[in-house]
Amino acid sequence: METITAKNKIAAFVDLYDLHTGFFNNVIVGISDEDAHKRLETKANHVAWLTGSLVHQRYEIAKMLGSDIESPFLELFDHNKGIQDGLKYPSLDEYRRAWENISPVLKELMLNVSNEKLDETFEMMPDMKFSNYEMMSFFIYREANCIGQIALWRRLLGYEAMKYM
Repeated sequence: METITAKNKIAAFVDLYDLHTGFFNNVIVGISDEDAHKRLETKANHVAWLTGSLVHQRYEIAKMLGSDIESPFLELFDHNKGIQDGLKYPSLDEYRRAWENISPVLKELMLNVSNEKLDETFEMMPDMKFSNYEMMSFFIYREANCIGQIALWRRLLGYEAMKYM
């Protein structure tokens, strides 16, 4: 029987991770910080919150996999904190710099994760346990979802559509 290695388990995640790493920059390029805070009279999460939550999530996944690097946005997003009305979130450029800081660190952790680490479980909420593998699966899905939301916001705010290249 062939042993499935951690590297094999997460190969597709790494491919998607690489796509998202580039798409992140493409989706926020050119959006003003003023526009990033607009909600267009909706309750939807604005671009500044979506962008920050994406960056913070990468720091949290890196921490889950063994990094000791803290998210610079911990106070804003810790414990899945939702959008806070009236708060001025950091600039998209600050988020981009943090993204560029954590992305290679997290990729290296993903490429070197062990089966044991992937199988570790934690309790997210009472009576809700996940393995690190399941959490990584969700985080890759969520990145695509948030990038898609920001891409929609680009159009709603009058910006050119996101470029894929």
